[in-house]
Amino acid sequence: MQVANLPNLITLGRVILVPFVFWLVLNGQMQPAFVLFLLAGISDGVDGYLAKRFGWTTELGAYLDPLADKLLLVCIFIALGVGGLLPSWLIIAVVTRDVLIVIGVVLTWMLANPVNIHPLVVSKFNTVSQIGLAAVVLADEAFRLGLDPLRGVLIWVTAALIVASLAAYSRAWFLHMTGYESGAPPG
Repeated sequence: MQVANLPNLITLGRVILVPFVFWLVLNGQMQPAFVLFLLAGISDGVDGYLAKRFGWTTELGAYLDPLADKLLLVCIFIALGVGGLLPSWLIIAVVTRDVLIVIGVVLTWMLANPVNIHPLVVSKFNTVSQIGLAAVVLADEAFRLGLDPLRGVLIWVTAALIVASLAAYSRAWFLHMTGYESGAPPG
């Protein structure tokens, strides 16, 4: 094993955790689900630190890391929605946003006008909000912490950030596809 691949192996480990966390949430095993969710979060920080600190970044890692994060979040949100622990409209919003972004990226490739993929600031806030909401719900369900008021606030904050993030990505996509990305008309 090459040390330079260690961050990618850690990321792959996070991907492998996803079905276990999903199954645990669906089966009401919230304490182990919360622990695995925390482990996934720690692994995300560790692989990122190692890749940046030691220059072990790879093209695979650049795609795999955010994909692993999205896979974990979407699966947890779906499981929490199926369990009635989050409103279905929020689950639909989370999944729809991600699907629309993927469709937009695929369209740029199909139309031979690939977009340079980079997360927007509002998208980073959206991801932090989703992680926070998932962690609060899992912790509250696992340990009966009485966090209903916080859950309610985080649901609405997350919803607002989903809308803002989708709007920002839609705008960036439209500007890219019409050639106005640089701020000047094409031509």
